[in-house]
Amino acid sequence: MTTDLDLNTSEYSTNAIDSVSTGTPEVLEFTVPAEFLGERLDRVVAELCPQFSRSQLQKWIKSGDIRLNNSTANVRDKVSGGDEITVMPVLQAKINDLPESIKLDIVYEDEHLLVLNKPAGLVVHPGAGNQNGTLVNGLLAHNGEQKNLPRAGIVHRLDKDTTGLMMVAKTLESHNTLVNQLQEREVKREYLALVSKDVIAGDTIEANIGRHPRDRKKMTVHTTGGGKTAITHYRVEKRLLNHTLLRVNLETGRTHQIRVHLSWKHMPIVGDRVYGGRTRVPANIDEELRTQLQRFNRQALHATRLTIQHPHTDETMSWEIGLPVDMQNLVDSLDIE
Repeated sequence: MTTDLDLNTSEYSTNAIDSVSTGTPEVLEFTVPAEFLGERLDRVVAELCPQFSRSQLQKWIKSGDIRLNNSTANVRDKVSGGDEITVMPVLQAKINDLPESIKLDIVYEDEHLLVLNKPAGLVVHPGAGNQNGTLVNGLLAHNGEQKNLPRAGIVHRLDKDTTGLMMVAKTLESHNTLVNQLQEREVKREYLALVSKDVIAGDTIEANIGRHPRDRKKMTVHTTGGGKTAITHYRVEKRLLNHTLLRVNLETGRTHQIRVHLSWKHMPIVGDRVYGGRTRVPANIDEELRTQLQRFNRQALHATRLTIQHPHTDETMSWEIGLPVDMQNLVDSLDIE
């Protein structure tokens, strides 16, 4: 099949039929255009239904939830112009975590996605040592349909002690679209990072990131091969007393990317015990500020701005959220102006 076709399903006699079950996707019907003569069913369906992943569509063909001329079919069956394809999306629970009543600071929500402001200390996914009390548990309580989506609709994550904006898909179509936007580097993410250094000017850090060779819980920069491409842009947001507030833009999204890159450039984030080591306290500060710095026990990193294309309307949407109280108080204390 040619790969340069710009297909719009509305051109191919699609007919959406409302599903009986609330919250389930609509049934879709297609009349196959003549140019698809002789092509495999799974490839044609993938072109006509770009909102679903290829692997998901293949599963639905095998389970009989995608039918060709009202009959069950095989993935490799060939189609002809005028054939009728019926797609009956079936959402099955992807996760078994329990819903928990957790207060979510929701910045935006519609039927396709939600954007929230994650507080410090909230773990995103259940895991070893954090089987409950996570963002996933809270999302399941907020909207039970999230159980049908991979990772409860979460398409990107923030570390436990990083605060700020996160997007969450509410439908399988939205999840696939937002994941694709991330993979194509179309999502714009800006962070504010308070670092223990007087930074003169902004720059770009381009250095591969991978697992640390000895400590598998940590990531590190790989300068002699290995790791994955990682690109971080930063500029000075505000100069402070022996510190700088940086505005950081991610071009890629590797695990711990900002923390690893800034530490590698000798600009450790305040409070980051993993990559920054012991808190650096300047000698020329008063005792109150010294204590405030020493007691800041998380990385001073905040996801402040998020820009995406809406997964359903394709409208450019952007949200911005200010610093959390603890980080703002520290910035104010270090402000020398």
